[in-house]
Amino acid sequence: MARTITRILVLGFAAALALFVLGPLGWLAARAFATTWTYPNLLPDGWTVRWWSVVFSDEALGTAVQNSLSFAPITVAVSAVICLPAAYAFARFEFPGRRFFLISVFAANAFPKMGLFVSLAALFYALNLMNSILGILVVHVLGTVVFMTWIPAAAFAAVPRSLEEAARDAGASKLRTFFSVTLPMALPGILVAAIMSFLASFDEAQGTYLVGAPDYMTMPTQMYSLVLNYPTQVAAVFSILLAIPSVALLLAAHKHIVGGHLAEGFQIR
Repeated sequence: MARTITRILVLGFAAALALFVLGPLGWLAARAFATTWTYPNLLPDGWTVRWWSVVFSDEALGTAVQNSLSFAPITVAVSAVICLPAAYAFARFEFPGRRFFLISVFAANAFPKMGLFVSLAALFYALNLMNSILGILVVHVLGTVVFMTWIPAAAFAAVPRSLEEAARDAGASKLRTFFSVTLPMALPGILVAAIMSFLASFDEAQGTYLVGAPDYMTMPTQMYSLVLNYPTQVAAVFSILLAIPSVALLLAAHKHIVGGHLAEGFQIR
């Protein structure tokens, strides 16, 4: 009897969780194809694909999509160049202040960022970085540092030293050992970090709006304008388009994330 009650409770919780997660997505999908939706009707008054053509034909929305798909890969590349050497150093070397710097990197994302963005805005005005691509990239890179440092650091730390020593004993140089042994074994963790960094950049809204608007609008910042100036159906279509890259990348990295690489990134000592 107790087992049956437990199973019912678990199934009920799973159903509620599924409704909580999938319900808004179902509402967005219905709203994106609805002509109108009049209360208290449970279903839309009619169906149409007109709102999709509105989104794809709007030049401002198209520019926002292009900006998002341009800024995110550049951010990942810049973040990798800056953070991966630091991640390797954190994983393989003991130096004064190591734990302090690790915690500092993590702490940057542990608090609301609006205060940081306001402070950056004052600095950016002095440096003429407001409404500039460089200013936006700085904001985006700041949001990716924790992922591109902690997760690869754990991946590098997990590579057995014995394998590297075996490669060195076989005559491989330090550089060849790194590219033949260390990097391939750490690559799944680096891939997870790159995907999480891409998503962090792709979804960044507050700092991008503060630094880049109105000259540079991305998909998340364009949502502000959509909510105020467009029909609800257009905002629903744009929300679906905004969610597609995130869902696709998370599904692509599902094996590595479930395999523990994401969790391992926050266990490095």
